Amino acid sequence: MSIIPDINESELWIIRTTLRERYGRDMDFELADAEVRLSPADKELSQCPLVFWKAGNCNFVVMKTGDRKYRCQFFYRGYQQYGTGIHEYDDLTECVVSLLQVQADHEAKERGDL
Repeated sequence: MSIIPDINESELWIIRTTLRERYGRDMDFELADAEVRLSPADKELSQCPLVFWKAGNCNFVVMKTGDRKYRCQFFYRGYQQYGTGIHEYDDLTECVVSLLQVQADHEAKERGDL
């Protein structure tokens, strides 16, 4: 199993600040771990640290998959999972901002605004 470094204080600051800019207030989030296949060819799962938060009826996950490597998704129910179209980011700010933008665009499309 590959060892992925924990999410550090600098990364938490980026997430916290970006969420504050998006929502206009501090957002509660949780730290957790997930077992993930880092590449389709991997037979073993890797334990990856992640940040999880909820806004309205939407859940968000940003996962650290390596040193300066991040994946993200948002979901409503188990069968309603969405990503940004980018498999992995090497910049956490870009990852979080893209995730929030894609989710906002999704919501606008669902409302018929787009």
